[in-house]
Amino acid sequence: MFGNFGKINWRSGLVAFLVVANALVWSAIWSTGRRELTVAFLNVGQGDAILIEAPNGNQVLLDGGPARAALAPLGRRLPFYDRTLDLIIASHPDADHIGGLPEVLKRYRVRGFLEPGVESETAVYQALRRLVAEQNLPRLLARRGQRIILDDWGTAEATDDVVLTILFPDQDVTNWETNEASIIARLSYGQSSFLFTGDAPVKTEQLVLNRNGAAALASEVLKVGHHGAKTSTGESFLRAVAPRFAIISAGKNNRYGHPAPLTLGLLERAGVEILRTDVPAAPPVDGAAGDDGTIVFRSDGQTTTRD
Repeated sequence: MFGNFGKINWRSGLVAFLVVANALVWSAIWSTGRRELTVAFLNVGQGDAILIEAPNGNQVLLDGGPARAALAPLGRRLPFYDRTLDLIIASHPDADHIGGLPEVLKRYRVRGFLEPGVESETAVYQALRRLVAEQNLPRLLARRGQRIILDDWGTAEATDDVVLTILFPDQDVTNWETNEASIIARLSYGQSSFLFTGDAPVKTEQLVLNRNGAAALASEVLKVGHHGAKTSTGESFLRAVAPRFAIISAGKNNRYGHPAPLTLGLLERAGVEILRTDVPAAPPVDGAAGDDGTIVFRSDGQTTTRD
């Protein structure tokens, strides 16, 4: 239980999130027989925010975009009565990834907070740290080998579980450059898999590849590092991941020029389908509300489909 976070033996590399949700949420889940994993790459402009919802209702927010940008898309994804998040993960302390997390913490009841451990003197990071402390949230450091079990089906097949495996950091990153210290994690559910890379540059990608091997990285969906910047998504890393889909989370006409033509060309030559939060999938049809740029995947553990 979350109340025992302080007693977790992190060397074991196993964290089980057994969350007691309110009766209304559980009733909605089981009455529909829902067994879907949902991963939504929220459109937060120039930044990252990813909402993971396990079949049992456990919810993880990975990054929160800049300022208040995550609040609207997060509110659209969650029902009005659900104001809880089981875990918030800050991939690294740059403002375009954690800027929105203080506002999320003020509006949602959160049960745990995970970060890489790299320090930052920025006002937004210090504000986030204060809120985590004030709310007495379990504050945990991500380390290679940790397995966060979001949903345990209680079957003999371990692949039935929904598991987020930490691949990086593999060491103390306190004084590292923030992008280089980004959490890299792989989410798996049966045959479906997602790789999250924060703003990790090629240098960090290569460390992860060398330490874990290509098999540990192979994933259907790749969240492209650093919003598609040319400093991320190295060729050897991309070959190892071998994704079907590449997600680029970036702001429309952003001042950084993300995504870089070099990165787009590399993905295109690899035959990967590129999806971007700054390029809506389709225009409004028959007066329906327009696509807000959020990219949603669903998986039943066998097939991965995109909304």
